Amino acid sequence: MSQSIGLIDRVFLAAETPRTMLHVAALLRFSPPPNPGQRYLSELADEVRAEVAVARPWNLKLAHPRLGPGPLQRWVVEDDIDLEYHVRRSALPSPGDERELGALVSRLHSRQIDLSRPPWEMHLIEGLDNGGFAMFVKMHHALVDGYTGMKLLQRSLSTSPDDLESPILFAANAPARPSRDQGSKAPFVSAGTAMVDALRSTRSLISATTRAVMPVGSADLIRPHEAPRTILNTRIGRSRRFATQQLDLDGLRMLGKRHGASLNDVSLCLVGGALRTYLTELGALPDKPLVALVPVSTRRDGDAGGGNVFGAVLASLGTDLADPHERLAAVVASTRAAKAQLAGMGPLSAVAYAALLVAPMLAQAGLAAVGAPLPGPFSFNLIVSNVPGPQEDRYFRGSRLEAMYPASLQLDAAALNITLLSYAGTLNFGFSGDREAVPHLQRLAVLLGEEWASMSR
Repeated sequence: MSQSIGLIDRVFLAAETPRTMLHVAALLRFSPPPNPGQRYLSELADEVRAEVAVARPWNLKLAHPRLGPGPLQRWVVEDDIDLEYHVRRSALPSPGDERELGALVSRLHSRQIDLSRPPWEMHLIEGLDNGGFAMFVKMHHALVDGYTGMKLLQRSLSTSPDDLESPILFAANAPARPSRDQGSKAPFVSAGTAMVDALRSTRSLISATTRAVMPVGSADLIRPHEAPRTILNTRIGRSRRFATQQLDLDGLRMLGKRHGASLNDVSLCLVGGALRTYLTELGALPDKPLVALVPVSTRRDGDAGGGNVFGAVLASLGTDLADPHERLAAVVASTRAAKAQLAGMGPLSAVAYAALLVAPMLAQAGLAAVGAPLPGPFSFNLIVSNVPGPQEDRYFRGSRLEAMYPASLQLDAAALNITLLSYAGTLNFGFSGDREAVPHLQRLAVLLGEEWASMSR
């Protein structure tokens, strides 16, 4: 049995190179259960590796990994999965604090996923200073989007510390996706499906292009090519940096309520404030405000997930404004105008518009591949996304999940990606950046915490 590959999934496959690695990941940090025993972690690793019932999508691989994302490409089931390869065990050097954990995750995130196998990895990390452990899960974005990945992670975590039977991540069944093609006819059906999808997208893409370039609508609406040139809009390398920050969710919501802003608006304002200080310290703050690409889910309520289905909007981060409250007002005006524009689109048009926003970056990648300078203009400077997570405490084999941090992808001309994930009364920020283009990434995470402390007074 085989499974077709969606249009956006094919884009992620097409953009995959040894520099622009299109995998996403999550870092889960656990505190140990009471009296775990000396062999708790080794037994946990043995249990995970002994799991044999690998379910979709974790048992899918590309039928022709060397052919690229063409119309004949599809997902097929791998019946013989080497869990010794996919599930790995690491240990931190003493003292096992956030610095050592961040350095290890940065290295793991810098390694390309093997697309000749099911494109995912699970790393069990021990030696944390609290006696607990961490789990770092990588998956290619063509296989799973953030929405589906979070659903799968939640299904593998229990709401009770006494539940020791919840399925391992890759044994939890994924949300079902209709399989349009089976058996020997699959390549031809897949090619036909791709052609039909392309034809259906044409009208939507024309409509999205018109909306993007016509000088109509709110003056607060950010249009493509309005982002200033920054140090983030450069050719990226193969190495990554990763940093984290955790804030109080209720406090963020209360601040937003006082100012008529959403949680996303407050988060974008904090990111803008942190970037303003960060770029000022580097002598690299542009006069115009930075622009973030903000993915927006186009799924209906109750959608079980599966595949990549999302739109995107452009939002000002107000980095030209020193006053945080003025910056928040600018962010709110920008996102309201963007939401109004998106509301006038159908789901297909929203996806086509997102592709339109990203298209210049993919074109720049061709220049970056041969070492040519990136001329601009730029649709956006960085990506900021928000993935909803579980709102109650979760456990794995008796260990409490303390934090869950997303790690995302980088592109040429967009060397920084900040992903937010809510969990049990906290908002967890994962900062992923190119090692050379975004120096001292942990400093940016610290500045975001300081920005929140200042605004919450």
